Amino acid sequence: MTTTAPSSSSIFGTNLVAMATPMHSSGEVDRNGVDHLLTHLASNGCDGVVVAGTTGEAPTLTSHEISALITSARAHSNHALRVIAGVGTNDTAAGTDMARSAAAAGADALLISAPHYSRPTQAGIATHIVDIAEAGGLPVMVYDVPARTGVAIEQATLIELSRHPAIGAVKDAKGDLYEAMTVMASTDLAYYCGIDELALPYLCCGATGLVSVTGNVVAARYARMIDAVRTGDLDLANAIQRSLLPLTDAVMRTTQGAIMAKAALVRIGVLPNAAVRRPLLESSATELRRLDEALCGTGIDQESRSVGVPVRLA
Repeated sequence: MTTTAPSSSSIFGTNLVAMATPMHSSGEVDRNGVDHLLTHLASNGCDGVVVAGTTGEAPTLTSHEISALITSARAHSNHALRVIAGVGTNDTAAGTDMARSAAAAGADALLISAPHYSRPTQAGIATHIVDIAEAGGLPVMVYDVPARTGVAIEQATLIELSRHPAIGAVKDAKGDLYEAMTVMASTDLAYYCGIDELALPYLCCGATGLVSVTGNVVAARYARMIDAVRTGDLDLANAIQRSLLPLTDAVMRTTQGAIMAKAALVRIGVLPNAAVRRPLLESSATELRRLDEALCGTGIDQESRSVGVPVRLA
């Protein structure tokens, strides 16, 4: 009997959000806030969440907190959302432990970046990713984000990694569209845009989907954009992209996306506060004014802005 391998979209989803980690002003993870945010995302077209990624402030989360977040996402979504666990680290042994813990907590897949700070060779990067992938025993999305790690994953390395049965996707935050198209043409790797500013160009070049930061607020808009590209309605897709430019600029180019995403979630009534952990600092008054101006242009219903009420976007 012949079986068909599951598609990348069924494994990872298409409209993924790099989920913020709600926190109390004391710095503790806000469990109710996590549930509110998951409800908001699932209600607005998101089909997958990256837990404990950059936007989730992974460097300041404990292993226990990460496992608890994964378990909450798994239980709360009742499998409506794919749960991709960030296990990025510069210590391969620690990464393998993180991968095992993520699998035990119920993650559907892993997000593995190149080791940060250490800046190993390309062979070292590949070995690091494969070791962690094999420890976790889950599908893997490779995260190529040289601005964070200090080293890019080169085209030849991505092609080599594609031969591993567990490695099925790339979250590309490098921004080299030509390289992305070349790797897609040479492998079966599914590409996910990891740069909100370039969401539409990536989709038009063959990306399977997005892993967005602004999706914490406007996941429904991204869902419409993805559908528009799939159906060939590029005029609509471009109109959606243009409508999101002010918010994308405010969230992604004002300060850290993790900071501004939380501020935006407070502004639309999903979270009660925008607390972040040091060394991050909450948005300044100037940054919040810029964010408010951008949010006014997204068409969010002002009457929906009350804590705990999921906001549906047009």
